[in-house]
Amino acid sequence: MFSTVMSSCVIGMDSKLVYVEADVSNGMPTFEMVGYLSSEVREAKERVRAAIRNTGITLPPKRITVNLSPADLRKSGSLFDLPIAAALLASLELIDCKNLEDVLIVGELSLSGEIKPVKGILPMAFAAKQYACKKFIVPKANAKEASVMQNIEVIGVETLEEFIQYMKNQKEIKKESINIEEIFSNQKNSSPLDFKDVNGQVLAKRASEIASAGMHNILLIGPPGSGKTMLAKRIPTILPPISLEESIEITKILSISGNLNQDYPLVSNRPFRNPHHTITKTSLIGGGTFIRPGEVSLSHRGVLFLDELPEFNKSVLESIRQPLEDRVVNISKATQSYQFPSNFMLVGAMNPCACGYYPDLNKCCCSETQVLRYLGRISGPLLDRIDICIELPQMKYDELSAKSENESSKDIQDRVVLAHKRQAKRYEGTEIYFNSNLNGNQIAKYCKLTKEVQKYAENIFAKMDLSARVYHRILKVARTIADLEGAKEIEIPHISEAICYKTLDKKYWKR
Repeated sequence: MFSTVMSSCVIGMDSKLVYVEADVSNGMPTFEMVGYLSSEVREAKERVRAAIRNTGITLPPKRITVNLSPADLRKSGSLFDLPIAAALLASLELIDCKNLEDVLIVGELSLSGEIKPVKGILPMAFAAKQYACKKFIVPKANAKEASVMQNIEVIGVETLEEFIQYMKNQKEIKKESINIEEIFSNQKNSSPLDFKDVNGQVLAKRASEIASAGMHNILLIGPPGSGKTMLAKRIPTILPPISLEESIEITKILSISGNLNQDYPLVSNRPFRNPHHTITKTSLIGGGTFIRPGEVSLSHRGVLFLDELPEFNKSVLESIRQPLEDRVVNISKATQSYQFPSNFMLVGAMNPCACGYYPDLNKCCCSETQVLRYLGRISGPLLDRIDICIELPQMKYDELSAKSENESSKDIQDRVVLAHKRQAKRYEGTEIYFNSNLNGNQIAKYCKLTKEVQKYAENIFAKMDLSARVYHRILKVARTIADLEGAKEIEIPHISEAICYKTLDKKYWKR
């Protein structure tokens, strides 16, 4: 007898429909699987055979053929175990085929028949709605995550025996349901980090506030112990809260990568990723044998912090130039292309030389050649993609011992949120969330200058010999400064301050 079960697999950020077909016929007792399968999918036949046997069902000595269609789509992962078992049991008439209509099934089987969680449930839940499925049967551990997708009946099962009983109408399983708005609003986590812990560095705090308000890329330069890492790790505490739409985007990525905490089906905070400088290009950008999102995608809608920036392999650093510009990562393989979002805020921190004390010649022990070689690890095109570059001087004793109360993260965040609300109102109806997302045409529309300001900007452009990319980034930062001050138009002080944040790279790199 022949039967078909609907399943799904994740390709990049999307989910593709897969039909699991099973045929049981007379002939030599074999178990064959076809359909462009990876090794872990081929191994499913042993897991399925053992799980069915340990559930108390004996497979007849017949010829079993399982096909995963479409045949030109590469299938990988262990999520096809349960749909293969379901199709096989339906072919043996142990399950009514009618009960499998309009039902999407995924899940991994253990040899004992236990159903284990799998990756990428949330994208598959969205696809289930697109495929007009009425039910989505998933491992019990994935049920909350799948329930984020409303208007579809999610059934969580723990064992193959329980699944069989449910499909035979011998057991009722309650539909999994959650209130995503309630979970999202109640999940806010308070960080122990706070800007009030940072003494001094007033200019760096101001630059961090501007960067957070517009999600601008920022580079912190200073000697060891000046507070670069301390500041960078507190930036997430002043970022504007994420919206529900952004939360679902982030949760999808974490679901695909397998990093989602199943107890919290929705991410409620902007991600903060801090990879070590020994990271490989594949880990940073994504890819690998089994295509997975990299750090630039895991930090989507949040912060990617690269500490000790020049210590990263130069080819690794250069690989983020395209994601910084296009906000997406494209990975091409021989048989398939994958795309992951990478709309993140880059925060870099670095010493100005190998010993860390340049340009203080009383402390710096590096030659000019060594300094140039060290700074040369950061290329000009990468610097062009950094909106704000700020220097943190060595802290003085009176700054460290100051007893005055510093401004808290909450106070700074309140101003950042107001600036973000102004941006949200301005870009209503578009896909723009922050000023940093503006492209060339949008800059001309939303960053208009008066004749006086335009003439001032023109003079600065000529004197500093700026590239078009740098000029556009100055305008975007100026727009954010204006938003922080509640100004409708970009004025000369806003342009002046934005330009100051792009002159420091010329001090060190002397381009």
